[in-house]
Amino acid sequence: MPGKARPEILSVETQAKSRLFTIESLDLRFSNGEERTYERMKPVNRHAVMVVPITENGDILLIREYAAGTENYELGFPKGLIDPGESAEQAAVRELKEEIGFGANKLTYLKELLVAPSYFSSRMTLFIAQDLYPERLEGDEPEPLEVIRWPLSQAEELLSHLDFSEARSIAALMLTLRSLQQSNGIA
Repeated sequence: MPGKARPEILSVETQAKSRLFTIESLDLRFSNGEERTYERMKPVNRHAVMVVPITENGDILLIREYAAGTENYELGFPKGLIDPGESAEQAAVRELKEEIGFGANKLTYLKELLVAPSYFSSRMTLFIAQDLYPERLEGDEPEPLEVIRWPLSQAEELLSHLDFSEARSIAALMLTLRSLQQSNGIA
């Protein structure tokens, strides 16, 4: 399906820079002649993964970790950046080992998400992990992460939990439930 012509980029300037982020302003001209300035995080082409681990007993494994943005401990799924030279699948298994102490013999691809595409170019690939086995790798977390077992049969209740509010984790859970229903022949 052909789309509109992309706006012309008139200029790109660095507005601020930190240890982790560079903020750029883009002066754009749209096809109708309108000009606007947008701000974004400078693209770094380093993507991430998030994994929904499911035990053989039908529990999903969540982590509770500190989120500086909300200044609170939040429930979510294991996640992290893909290291240079690493595939998304390799990163998913490594993050599982680092964050929950399990590897996975079976990964099921769910979807690649964009996170706030108006401001970021980052992508996150979502997986289901099954056939788990114990193995721990040293991670980069500042403190040990609390691993929470939650019955998959009570996933609807998890959606109502106050500490389970991160959009990527909610999307991963909903896509997991849909995938499991489809693989079990449930419409």
